[in-house]
Formats: sequence, structure tokens, C-alpha cells
Amino acid sequence: MLFDKFKSMADFQAELAERQVKPFGAVTEKILSATEGVVEGRQVILAGTNNYLGLSYDARCIKAAKDAAQQWGTGTTGSRLANGSFAGHQALEDEIAGFYGVDHAIVFSTGYAATMGMCATLAGPGDVILMDADSHASIYSGVKLSGAEVIRFKHSDPDDLAKRMRRLGDRASETLIIAEGIYSMLGDVAPLQEIAAVKREYGGYLLVDEAHSMGALGDSGRGAAQAAGVEADVDFTVGTFSKSLGSIGGFCVSQHADLEAIRFCISAYIFTASSSPSIIASTREALRIIGEEPQRRTQLWDNANRLYQGLKSLGLAVGPTASPVVAVEMEDRSQTISCWEALLDAGVYVNLVIPPASPSTNFLLRNSVSAAHSSEQIDTIIAAYAGLRDAGMLPSTKDN
Repeated sequence: MLFDKFKSMADFQAELAERQVKPFGAVTEKILSATEGVVEGRQVILAGTNNYLGLSYDARCIKAAKDAAQQWGTGTTGSRLANGSFAGHQALEDEIAGFYGVDHAIVFSTGYAATMGMCATLAGPGDVILMDADSHASIYSGVKLSGAEVIRFKHSDPDDLAKRMRRLGDRASETLIIAEGIYSMLGDVAPLQEIAAVKREYGGYLLVDEAHSMGALGDSGRGAAQAAGVEADVDFTVGTFSKSLGSIGGFCVSQHADLEAIRFCISAYIFTASSSPSIIASTREALRIIGEEPQRRTQLWDNANRLYQGLKSLGLAVGPTASPVVAVEMEDRSQTISCWEALLDAGVYVNLVIPPASPSTNFLLRNSVSAAHSSEQIDTIIAAYAGLRDAGMLPSTKDN
């Protein structure tokens, strides 16, 4: 039957319903601040929102959104190529290009559309794409649509990338290489210095997805490539507005003038209604704030290091390095669900991640840190995990 392939997910949903727990699609009934809300009837610290700089609830961004809706209405009702290009869209493209120090930018309606659209369009039949094996689902969707030959290299392994580039011979010089800045599940940072060195040796074009690193890394918040000092080696930077910028949408920026022609070949751009004026306005204000308030990044990393070291000191299986994403890995699905529910009861909302969204067969309790979190809130999150460990619900690597 057509629906047989969904049986395992239906069984999983039935298990969750029987346990009366809702880790996926948990409803937030009220937002109290950038870091607090009411989720499934419980007042909680929001530690699963990707609101890295706390700008989703910034009064200046909210005012910009209100003013834009009053002036321009609630939506564009059309694609950018039809009737959906407003002055704000063009202004945001100019401003984000300026933020990255390049001349060309495209704004998309979602981050998924930006990444998928670029990956689906840049390479085509007869071309080769070399992508990190742990790439985001939007990248996988895009390269599948491209029709190009797709080769995966081992996660964050420049030597494996170089080996595969050597095997391509003359084709290497036209290959599209895809990596991310910060990987969204475990929070590890890509070795972009080494990846860029491979590109310089063998040629090709480098696309970096800075979705989780834009605003968080780099002297001015441009992301992992800026932090690694390799921006000149990056041909295309894609990202999203739904993390550090606190809204929704996506972008691609490039030093290549060809981006202006590519724009009219991207189905995810051509056939999608453009972002509402209020979203564009709040994003523009958030981008301005990122440029003018670098102290937000400092606070973000203070909080990230505090949470990472706190969970690591409990003996929990956290990722390889501190970052705004701090995940605790577990092997048992039922146990992970119980821990997620217990954290919610303790006043802490985190993300529960299951395969294939997680980069292995393990399950994750995924925490995302915000510059808006107070030190006391970070300590409360750590204490909640300590309570689970002490109750025997959460395994500790110190016990092994």
C-alpha cells in the first residue's frame, strides 16, 4: 500500500500518544521573553529555539515589523519575479551583501529554500558535487534535485575530501564542494581552513552553509568562514534568518556576478511567494543590531561555554566542542523521551532529536544557547540535567 512506508513513524507516534508526551510539535502557548515561555502548559526556560542572539523578542525588531505591516500590508501575494519584489526586499539584499562584503545577494522566503535552491541549481547533469556526509536535509534535498553526480566525503575530514578530489582528475576544477559552518545537531565547527586549502590545491567552487554560525562566529558575525580567515575562498554563502536574526527567511551571497543570472534559474525562488514586509523589516533591524552590538556574541559564547562545561562536568556525552548548540547523546529511545519529559517538568524546554535527523543512530537532547539567557538560567538548565543523572535517568560517561 501507498502508506506502508509510514508505518514505523505511525507506530512511534502511537507510542508517544500512549505515554501522553509530545516532544515533536510541542505547542508554545505563550512567549514571556526571548528565553521564557509556556510550553504544553508549563512555564519553562526556552533552551531549544536557536534564538542565538535573543533578537526574536527585541523591542526594536518588533517595532520594525509592526511599522512595516502598517505601511506595506501583511503579505506580497506573489513571487519575487511576479509582484513580490518590494523596496524592502531589495534593501535587505543590498544590506546583507554589504554585511558580507560582497556585491551580490538573493533573499529567499525560507532558509530551507535558500540552501535547497542553491544546491539544486548551481550544479546539474554532468557536474560533480562533493558534500559533507553530515549535511543538513536541505542540502541533501537540493543535490538530489540537481541531477549532478553526488559524492559524500567523511564528516569534517579534509583528507578524505582531498582524496576524492584527486580521483576526479580534471573534473575537480569544476566541482561544487559543500560544507557547513556549525553543524546543527552536535554543534561542531567545520575545519574550513583545511577545506579551503583543498579547494585552492585542486580547484572547484566552495559553498558554505552558515545557518547556525552566522551571527555567532567571526569578528563581525559573518560566520565560520570569517572566523577561519577563508572568506576569499568561499564562492557562495547561504544561510537563514531564523537563527541569529530571529525571524524567517534565507539568503545567498556571493562575490560572483553570475549570481544575478542564477537567480532566475532557481525554482525555489521563482515559484515561491516572497517574504512578508514585516519579516523583511524585522530582519533588516536585526542585521543592523548584529553589526552594532558585538557584545551579544561575547555573551552567547560565555553562556555556551558555561552550559557545555557544566554538562560535561556531569559526565554527560556532549559534542566535541563548546558551541551555541550543546547536545547530549543517548542510545535508548524510550529513555531519551523520558528525559525530555522530565526536563520539561523541571522547567526546561529542549529539542528531542531522533535518527535520521541525528548524525548517528543515537538520540539527542539538543540544547541551543542564547545571548539572552542569564547565568542563572544556564545554571538552572545544568541543575535540571544533574537531577536526571542523580535519579538514574541519564547515563554518565563517568560511570563507564
